[in-house]
Amino acid sequence: MAVTIKKIAEKSGVSRGTVDRVLNNRGNVSPDTEAIVKKVAEELGYKPNIAGKALAARKKRYNIGIILCSEGNEFFDDVMKGIHRAEEESLDYGITVLMRTIKGYDARQQVQMMDELKPQIHFLILNAIDTPEVIHKIEEFYQDNIEVITLNTDIASGKRLCHVGCNYTKSGETAAGMMGLIMGGSAKIGIASGFFHVLGHKQRVAGFQDVCRKRYPGMEIVDRIETRDDPAYSYEQALLMLRSHEEITAVYVAASGTAGVCRAIEELGRSDITVIACDYTESMKALVNRGMVKATICQQPFTQGYKSLNLAVNYLVNGIAPYKDIYAMKSEIKIFENV
Repeated sequence: MAVTIKKIAEKSGVSRGTVDRVLNNRGNVSPDTEAIVKKVAEELGYKPNIAGKALAARKKRYNIGIILCSEGNEFFDDVMKGIHRAEEESLDYGITVLMRTIKGYDARQQVQMMDELKPQIHFLILNAIDTPEVIHKIEEFYQDNIEVITLNTDIASGKRLCHVGCNYTKSGETAAGMMGLIMGGSAKIGIASGFFHVLGHKQRVAGFQDVCRKRYPGMEIVDRIETRDDPAYSYEQALLMLRSHEEITAVYVAASGTAGVCRAIEELGRSDITVIACDYTESMKALVNRGMVKATICQQPFTQGYKSLNLAVNYLVNGIAPYKDIYAMKSEIKIFENV
């Protein structure tokens, strides 16, 4: 059954006229009331008349740019599946998606790609790198009336419309909790982070460290390396870390690169090392099944991709802005028994 303006009005505690003004961007509504109405409309699954909106959209077609730091990182396979699903559902609205990808988190390359896409798009979904030049570029887009949603990785400040992704701090805290339970609260830990300058990766490590400090003082972090989300590079760095710190009994992999870390552990004959990782890909499933990874903390990549494009389409076509600043995915723990 279609969600009516009357139903939204009743649940919001406002008049139908107010709801109509909010949903059709006619103004003369307080910001607080507007936020309530938009939240209720989204919660109820409100969708405007598709035929009418589709006809209007065809008269003014919209291009949505997407930039992902996804090359060589299988985590993003499911993110892209979510994007493609939302894209298929948006065909009647005259939406065109312009996808661009890069390898690793290279801020200079990301800014260059943003500049290349800018003349062609009405909206940008960005797997953001938290550096001053990227933040400045997002603010330029905002000044030119091109809104930006950050996907999977956020920025600490700036003019983005909202963020869709993982609660990285909670993910790191959950990983530390699992490590504490498995290790009995005592371990010498090496941390394999993705990129030191990526906000989400820093938040994961901070959450992990915070739980260790507060709940498991017997878990000591002795070293930290970058994996750069690359199996070969993570293998080399893990070898160096483990050879330099033979006392390590556990490793937390806070981004991609788990396969390389596990390869180093196996090559050194250190089957005694406990690995806690993040995300759930085909290679991760194999590592869990082999017992190389004891637990991995997942972040719903399909939903991230789907939700980000859905929000962008709703903003462009229906004029409905996101009612949240952050759409955070729930952390899910995968172990041998439930993979």
